[in-house]
Amino acid sequence: MKAEAVYKPAATKPRLMKKLRGANENNLAGYLFISPWLLGFLLLTAWPIIQSFYLSFTEYSLLEAPIWTGTDNYVNIFTNDNEFRTSLKVTFMFVLFSVPLKLFFSLMVAILLNKNVKGMNLYRTAIYFPSLIGGSIAVSALWRNMFNRNGYFNHVLEWFGIEGMGWITNPHTSLGTLILLNTWQFGSTMVIFLAGLKQIPNELYESASVDGASKVRKFFHITLPMLSPVMFFNLVLGIIGSFQMFTSAFIITQGGPINSTYMYALFLYDKAFKHYQMGYASALAWILLVIVALMTAINFLVSRYWVFYETDGGKSK
Repeated sequence: MKAEAVYKPAATKPRLMKKLRGANENNLAGYLFISPWLLGFLLLTAWPIIQSFYLSFTEYSLLEAPIWTGTDNYVNIFTNDNEFRTSLKVTFMFVLFSVPLKLFFSLMVAILLNKNVKGMNLYRTAIYFPSLIGGSIAVSALWRNMFNRNGYFNHVLEWFGIEGMGWITNPHTSLGTLILLNTWQFGSTMVIFLAGLKQIPNELYESASVDGASKVRKFFHITLPMLSPVMFFNLVLGIIGSFQMFTSAFIITQGGPINSTYMYALFLYDKAFKHYQMGYASALAWILLVIVALMTAINFLVSRYWVFYETDGGKSK
């Protein structure tokens, strides 16, 4: 009768130690590879964020050491600063109109570019190309020249016997020019919509055609539901980007006329680099962060009622 094998835990220790040493070596190699990014993140992102949060509770002018003032900056912003309320109102108006217009326009262009037409790749490239320079200072300067009193837009109106105006110097139309510029910068959003359209199975449209569905019904009952995750993604990014809009307002209108285009980011810039109120500007930056976070959270909460995913067979959870 053979003797039963006796389990010897000690025999597995060398093998276990070898595996642990190998795992530690792999981890060390991984840390070495990510160390440049990690160092940059800590020095250029994490530390400035911590420093900004601290400075938001101080009075700091760059020329003198920060003086701790507690919540005075926040109290002053919400109770005494009329420019804060004005800039916040202008920014919300900009977001309210520019984001839906950009989404709608980019979706319509994406649908047009989702056709099997000869030379379509050339058309897509030509339409997307302006977006590569859409947010630059040069384009903002060009936009200013287009919509001033003697600009190109008024010259076109003269061909039809219409007398133009200073579109960027009129407080009733100045914000509209910035909204129009933001809508024109639709390239990235359009590309994402186009990628989403490519993922919709043609079988759905073929089945709908057999059932006698019109193009309008196909759009509202197939295209929009299938594109809802992409639309949600573009919506969130559009809101975040619009709240941070600065270059166009700074180059084209400088916040005028009569503060009609005084965006929140421009107000923050003035406090920081014109008045050297760095502590105050840091508080404004954290308020903007909270506003954007709340808007994003609201979008995520509401998305369960209109965003559909194939994986869960219905509405998002």
